[in-house]
Amino acid sequence: MSSNLIETPEQALTRRRARVASFVGTTIEWYDFYLYGTAAALVFGQLFFPNFSGLTATILALLTFSAGFIARPLGGVIMGHFGDKIGRKAMLVLSLVMMGGATALIGMLPTYGSIGIWAPILLLVLRTVQGFGVGGEWGGAVLVAVENAPADKRGLFGAWPQAGVPVGLLLANGVFMSCQLLLTPEQFMAWGWRVGFLGSVLLIVVGLFIRLKMEETPAFEKAKSQGEVAKFPVLEVLRNQWRAVAIAVGIKVSQNAIFYIITVFALTYVSKALGLPSSVALIGVMIASVLSSFNLLFTGWLSDQYGRRRVYLLGAVLSGLFAFPFFMMMNTRHSVMIWLAIVIALLLHDLMYGPQAAFMAEMFDTNVRYTGASLGYQIASMIAGSVSPVLAVYLLSISDNKPWAVALYMVGISVITIIATWIAKETHRGNRVKGRIHSRFDAEVVQENDNSANSPVGN
Repeated sequence: MSSNLIETPEQALTRRRARVASFVGTTIEWYDFYLYGTAAALVFGQLFFPNFSGLTATILALLTFSAGFIARPLGGVIMGHFGDKIGRKAMLVLSLVMMGGATALIGMLPTYGSIGIWAPILLLVLRTVQGFGVGGEWGGAVLVAVENAPADKRGLFGAWPQAGVPVGLLLANGVFMSCQLLLTPEQFMAWGWRVGFLGSVLLIVVGLFIRLKMEETPAFEKAKSQGEVAKFPVLEVLRNQWRAVAIAVGIKVSQNAIFYIITVFALTYVSKALGLPSSVALIGVMIASVLSSFNLLFTGWLSDQYGRRRVYLLGAVLSGLFAFPFFMMMNTRHSVMIWLAIVIALLLHDLMYGPQAAFMAEMFDTNVRYTGASLGYQIASMIAGSVSPVLAVYLLSISDNKPWAVALYMVGISVITIIATWIAKETHRGNRVKGRIHSRFDAEVVQENDNSANSPVGN
């Protein structure tokens, strides 16, 4: 629907349902995903790898966390393939069930003390299922939001599922910390850590109810009705739009790596290197998550006003520049300074993550958009997100518990994203040079506007 036409009540309802469904579903799925990351950083080492030293056990636990990232590109390709062939809605329902089922089973999983080596093996398998599910989640969620958006509000609409990420993180850390505070350490290690995982079942019921009520996106329905559905989306996107995939990977890597350093590695750093209670970092992450959920909507809106590329580039530069100050503030060992460091780092990161959904979606044609956006996003997540917490712990260990090596890594990976963003074309609808259209979405909008030029309905 062209943005220059009056929105009907039916269209308004559809768009509202799309925003709510993408936001709530994403919140639930990332709650599941981040709950695992919190547990891996703080307790899984002792429960599933008790025969190793503290640092080695933590690294092994974080490696199981990384396994979820390795499975994400496969989930993105397979679910993107069917999302581009049969629709976005079906894949979003499937991803929600996969994530919820795997998370609940983790909550029932016996530990090493009960079944020995099978415990970490089964943990790894369930984490892989989580990764596969979330690999198909992001592309579908953002497309439901972005493909239902008016042309001049795609950044804002696309930021709604992005905002579900910090809300999911807030819920995961909140549940985890509440159990720590309400239970004795013995109770928590015996059964308290399971509460958050088992509680996922209730959230999944809510998410399914909402997602089953939403409608398929207009862009996909149009492509399907016109017979433009790709037979093999992954082959088509790699043959015809491989450059867009490569750029999507490049713009994603530093955002993803820095996010997991802020939200996962920081938990380990505060508790292991600084010797402070893990609740100090958890509170900081929770405060930052609340602020980030609103800030992401703002940065998405900002990209509608000033362009995706400009806002994204600002976020990449500032995130890299803040790497060393981040650890300087953490090293004060003052709770308020640690909270402030986490908040600032996450809000700067939001300048990239807020516009990211619209930026990536606008790079690809409708018939391969789910596959293309998912592929770029999940390859970057495998390269950066899966490695960053483990690599950060390793870099800390070889630098005598001094964080300079981790900060240098953050700077280096920011440079990669700065270069990729600089190379990328502006996809925002306002960026046209001598009639040339940069956005795949805008080509569709222009054609629709031409077809609607004689419509008597207007602003």
